[in-house]
Amino acid sequence: MNLLDLVIPPAYAEGSELAGAGSLGGLPFLLVMFVLMYFLLIRPQQKRAKEHKTLLSELKKGDEVVTNGGVIGKVISVDESFAELEIAKDVVVKVQKQGINQKLPKGSAKI
Repeated sequence: MNLLDLVIPPAYAEGSELAGAGSLGGLPFLLVMFVLMYFLLIRPQQKRAKEHKTLLSELKKGDEVVTNGGVIGKVISVDESFAELEIAKDVVVKVQKQGINQKLPKGSAKI
């Protein structure tokens, strides 16, 4: 038996005694692949989504943030869907809360 037999089961003649032995050959491989995909892709993505949702729910006036586009600003006001950021002196932009990527430590933004 070689490694390729786990992916592609060998074809046996109809009357052969080994014909029924390979019927579950691919199932363990599929299960291992699903578990691997879960721990390498799905679980970390869910963790990042939960952290981002927490960040957006805790957003308040005075926080310094970075948007997805790389704009750094200080939060002036927050409502359900939008936040107003001051990106320079007397320059205020309105962005969607989903567009905010991360929160910076206090004093990072020199506005």
